[in-house]
Amino acid sequence: MPTLTAGTILAVTSASVLFGLTSVLYSQLRHGVEQWSRRLLYEDMMLRAMTGGLALIALTLLVGSRDYLGRGLPMLRRSFEGPVPPFAFLAKLVFTAVTMGTGFRGGEVIPLFFMGATLGNTLGPLFGLPRSFLAAMGMIAVFCGGTNVPITAFIFAMESFQGRGLTYFFLASLVSYITSGQHGVWPGQKIYEPKSRLIGAPAGESIMKLERGEPHPD
Repeated sequence: MPTLTAGTILAVTSASVLFGLTSVLYSQLRHGVEQWSRRLLYEDMMLRAMTGGLALIALTLLVGSRDYLGRGLPMLRRSFEGPVPPFAFLAKLVFTAVTMGTGFRGGEVIPLFFMGATLGNTLGPLFGLPRSFLAAMGMIAVFCGGTNVPITAFIFAMESFQGRGLTYFFLASLVSYITSGQHGVWPGQKIYEPKSRLIGAPAGESIMKLERGEPHPD
């Protein structure tokens, strides 16, 4: 656990902005794949599943590894123990977006943990912080940005890491939550209050309607 200094606070804040943007990238790609597959494949679930499965096979052959299929727990553990491939987070992001976007069902929380931890592992040396420390920050921050649950993310961090680094986890959750804007992995999730007055989003609308720009009923 690094010493609490102004430099460390600045580094964690900067990294958390990237974690929040990563959650936006995943959310938008996941929704984009889903909309594309529904539009082109005419809501045919069998055809969508077959297309998604073939795409995943092609991606697996392209990267030459099965590390990004399933939950990816071995790679998630590795991110706390030593270096992982620099673009592991991006590979998992694409694999999960294709999987969920083409109609397959499964949890998205552990993939978010995977993306955040591996991205934090990669960013650690760039920010002059221990890989395992920034992997922990990333794991919580990407989850927070993707699900829009900062209090849950903070409590989960407190339980998972035995109450250590609470100042950092609070900061990472808050910054990622704000950076992710009106985006999230669940299109039906309602934004009861906009995160910022600068966004200008109406209260009580779902993420899907906000992304599509549908008019808000008076």
